[in-house]
Amino acid sequence: MAVTSTKSKRFNPFSLDAINFLLADVRGAVGPYLNVFLVTQQHWSQTDVGLVTTIGGLLGLAVQTPIGAAIDETRAKRGIIVVALAVLAITAVIIFAMPSFWPVAIANSLMAVAGDVFGPAVAALTLGLFARKQLARRMGRNSAFDHAGNVGIALVAGAVGYEFSQRAVFLLVPVFALLTVIAVLSIPAKAIDHNRARDLEPEPGAAASPTWVAGYGILFKSRPLVIFGLCAMLFHFANAPLLPLVGQKLAAAYPEEATAMMSTCIVAAQLVMLPFALLVGRTADSWGRKPLFLVGFGILPIRAVLYTLSDNSFWLIGVQLLDGVGAGIFGALTPLVVADIMRGTGRYNLALGAIGTMVGIGASLSGLGAGVIVDHFGYSATFLTLGAAALVAVIVFALGMPETAEPETASPPS
Repeated sequence: MAVTSTKSKRFNPFSLDAINFLLADVRGAVGPYLNVFLVTQQHWSQTDVGLVTTIGGLLGLAVQTPIGAAIDETRAKRGIIVVALAVLAITAVIIFAMPSFWPVAIANSLMAVAGDVFGPAVAALTLGLFARKQLARRMGRNSAFDHAGNVGIALVAGAVGYEFSQRAVFLLVPVFALLTVIAVLSIPAKAIDHNRARDLEPEPGAAASPTWVAGYGILFKSRPLVIFGLCAMLFHFANAPLLPLVGQKLAAAYPEEATAMMSTCIVAAQLVMLPFALLVGRTADSWGRKPLFLVGFGILPIRAVLYTLSDNSFWLIGVQLLDGVGAGIFGALTPLVVADIMRGTGRYNLALGAIGTMVGIGASLSGLGAGVIVDHFGYSATFLTLGAAALVAVIVFALGMPETAEPETASPPS
């Protein structure tokens, strides 16, 4: 089915589906497998691997918000995605060909920078291609195809690694990158409304698009955005260490089956995320954003407490499935809520980059914090501490965050 944009240029919605599915393949063919490859196949020390990942992580955090601002300004939104894909493809080949410290360190850092492009750029394309009334369903569909891509690459990479080698997995990146470029370029440039893509559109009833663009200070002046950023940081502070901690417990109890169990956790959680992303897309306008987010946030402290009740592998894997609920809701709703908050400011991608930075800070800090607590007090204390952080996020969101969805039946403007 073709969709007609505001500039009467037709595009196929399946192009955006393909972009979301294939981008998950491009990113997924590197991140989860790099550390394992370097330690098990190249015999790197944990210190060297940690240094490489830390450098890349810090660089990615530093540039995430500026990249969002650049995506707001540029009209070459397809082009910036293509350039980022080319960078990922080249760096993956470098890692395959020269898996020594400096080539990998430089390649991983470039990957971190290029990876910051995709989230805000795809969200900008979506805003620029679809009308506001279609946005909730489209964002949910984006998220569902992203989760489907994560499942797909887990299966493909596993098969390639088993049949050939762990090293061969990196050659999947240029293949999927080329397919993604084709999907991106299948969207006509003139189909994208660039004002709407940065959330610069008139309020209902206004005669024309505004020319005023908010300053960068909007990141701190918008109270809902600040509250949402704080909650997102706490959510990922609590959520990021849970799967690695569960993996450690499984590895200690079942060393021979640990890898298979971890793969099961990851794939099963992604499969749970997919229907929840679609559900969010269908209900976000009628139910509102806030009730759905409270469900997603509320699952996390419950999940953390449940981990303390048993060390049985079936129990731990079953509890991990709840990650699909929280992450599925968070992934589908975040770009939509930011679009609500930033409407009319022209700073949508700047704000989305800032939220991404807050998420990265929370996830980065929690690894060290969780490790210290495990060393001194054990796993149960760590799970309860992370659950407490998640509970704080629930309370702050419930008390401080307004509903950002517009009423379905708004009165006509005077």
